[in-house]
Amino acid sequence: MATYRDDDRLSRRVKRYAQVGSAMSGTVARVAGKRLLGIAIDRGKHAEALTAALGGIKGPLMKVAQLLSTIPDALPQEYVQQLQQLQASAPAMGWPFVKRRMATELGPDWTKRFQRFDQVAASAASLGQVHRAVTAEGQAVACKLQYPDMASAVEADLKQLKLVMALYARSDRAIDTSRIHEELSARLREELDYAREARVMRLYGAMLKDEPAVAVPAPVEALSTGRLLTMSWLDGEPLLSAKDAPLAERNAIAAAMFRAWYVPFYGYGVIHGDPHLGNYAVRPDRGVNLMDFGCVRIFPPSFVQGVIELYFALREEDEARAVHAYEIWGFTDLRRELLEVLNIWARFVYAPLMEDKVQKIQESDSGLYGARVAAKVHEGLRRVGGVTPPREFVLMDRAAIGLGSVFMHLKAEVNWHREFHALIDGFDVQALAKRQGKALKAAGLAA
Repeated sequence: MATYRDDDRLSRRVKRYAQVGSAMSGTVARVAGKRLLGIAIDRGKHAEALTAALGGIKGPLMKVAQLLSTIPDALPQEYVQQLQQLQASAPAMGWPFVKRRMATELGPDWTKRFQRFDQVAASAASLGQVHRAVTAEGQAVACKLQYPDMASAVEADLKQLKLVMALYARSDRAIDTSRIHEELSARLREELDYAREARVMRLYGAMLKDEPAVAVPAPVEALSTGRLLTMSWLDGEPLLSAKDAPLAERNAIAAAMFRAWYVPFYGYGVIHGDPHLGNYAVRPDRGVNLMDFGCVRIFPPSFVQGVIELYFALREEDEARAVHAYEIWGFTDLRRELLEVLNIWARFVYAPLMEDKVQKIQESDSGLYGARVAAKVHEGLRRVGGVTPPREFVLMDRAAIGLGSVFMHLKAEVNWHREFHALIDGFDVQALAKRQGKALKAAGLAA
């Protein structure tokens, strides 16, 4: 498979700064003004203005907003809610762009390699857009084509984001966002490498090969490069199309989603860190298609052990075991006051797993309860002097909360305790390490 990555050229970064600079500098000025000069701002209105200013600009700001949306207090919620709208409204690039890009990736005679190639994109997102096509051999495929100059856009946007996050952290020290920025930066840079995503796609195909309710596309290497990823086309409908289906069907979808995310994690130490509605589809048999493998995190086996340890620590109210689990995760300076605050959030996340009974992911179908818990945690963190979340926590937390949101949409009623224990009973960290190493080697990924 040929690989190529847009150069991160200074001239392109300067251009990107010019594109986003006025809007982002407005954010910086207002946040700084509130902090240093006591100037009151209407964050809701300013966030709307920021979204309007950035609405025509493609790139990682949309992806960052998605990732930040489930990390409590990484940015003011008003900004996250507004920036999320950019993802849903991203317009596709036109046919002239597509033709030029495809010629660059596959050569001037690229059209001969397809029986059909839809001119109108099937979907458009933050870093690229997808076109449906049929290969010369008759295979239905999806072609994901990266937008131009994304490497420059990522570096410029991450620098702007770091400034905003730093200024926000100065005014509210509940959470140190430095490690969050490091993690988001690493994952976003990986998302630019479609050759890596193809390898991760193969990894997921192997990890989930025995899951009949989960389908993973297969990459077509001969029609892929570092900026073009061609994969088998999977038919499916948006998740929300099933929200009024019979309860048994909604439960089946929820169970398939649970296994799609957590068989790889507890079996191989791998998590899909982006449970966004556009990254999966519901099949006619109520299984799920899992798509978009750019935001995937590979954990050391010990981290998986720590996640399981924390579950048992909370269930048995074993403080020493909880401290050990958090230390495995990477938390430090775990004085009692901080431990108590962290456990508030942990009990919220682990609550559906504790009781052996059929239940919703939470009693209410509203996100208000989670918001209240997050607010309580935020208040507690400020009181105890703040916390620096380890990088490993970022996508693990996002996956748990993001999937919870999916289950709330479905109003699913499942015995989450049994689903969880089916994955962790008999857990052996050494066995996981061997499985992980073998799977990563077969997929061409470094451990």
